[in-house]
Amino acid sequence: MILVIGQMAAMVLVGLWWQWARPGGWEAAQARGALTTLVYYVLLPALVLGVLWRAPLGVDSLRIAGVAALGVLASMGLMAGVARFMRLSRGQTGALLLAAAFPNATYLGLPVLESLYGDFGRAVAVQYDLFACTPLLLSLGIAIAVYYGRPHGDQPLWVGILKVPALWAALLAAALNLSGVPLPDMLGGIFDRLGAGVVPLMLIALGMGLRLDALQPAALARVSPVLVIQLALAPALVWGAGLMLGLSPPLLTTVVLEAGMPVMVLGLVLCDRYGLDTGLYAAAATLSTLLSLFTLPLWHGLVGA
Repeated sequence: MILVIGQMAAMVLVGLWWQWARPGGWEAAQARGALTTLVYYVLLPALVLGVLWRAPLGVDSLRIAGVAALGVLASMGLMAGVARFMRLSRGQTGALLLAAAFPNATYLGLPVLESLYGDFGRAVAVQYDLFACTPLLLSLGIAIAVYYGRPHGDQPLWVGILKVPALWAALLAAALNLSGVPLPDMLGGIFDRLGAGVVPLMLIALGMGLRLDALQPAALARVSPVLVIQLALAPALVWGAGLMLGLSPPLLTTVVLEAGMPVMVLGLVLCDRYGLDTGLYAAAATLSTLLSLFTLPLWHGLVGA
């Protein structure tokens, strides 16, 4: 696990280096936008199709989605309770609620689980995110951003869900899988080659999105509850729920690791779009990512490989 985290950290450092070096005159934000757009619309849907079309789907898929939803909702509830005792603006409250609730299940979770467990880990990461975290983000998450920030247009929330290519890929792959349609070898090879680019590009893009300048003393004090919830309480809760549902390693280990991932970097987009405190969210994402280099191996050792 430490070796895997070290490899992941090296790729993230490439993104941080890009912020400083600007190779080819490309700003990190500009390059990150190009990378994430390619991953979002082409590479990730191909990966999802290749993984879920082959993956065994059944009761465990429902359990994965259930513990993932529980982790998100419980974390948001805990942060809402803590926020009542903190002197926060509406923008700060909304940013911290999103930061505490949604783990970086794909951009970091997928590379980590794939490195540790191969195809099995990829399948769990995809299901954890697309069957629970992403739908909740694009419904409840946007509703919270609108409530604590400012409305952005009059588009219904469900329209945002329909515009996620990976969700459509997941639905198509699940339908083909459950219908017993075999994946043609040529098509599977194409999906595998496209999907192979997801992990390194996502990790580099993650490094490009980290904001070390946001780590100010005042922000660090405010984000401390998020760090405790996201890196400690959420995985402990999912661990307990998984045991109650009869999960055992490696499935139990993978869902606990997913729950213990750092703050989702994609939330920065929601903060910018709806007028939440982007700097505070960036501090939570950056610091939680750095701390996860130590907490993820701890959870991996506690739950068991």
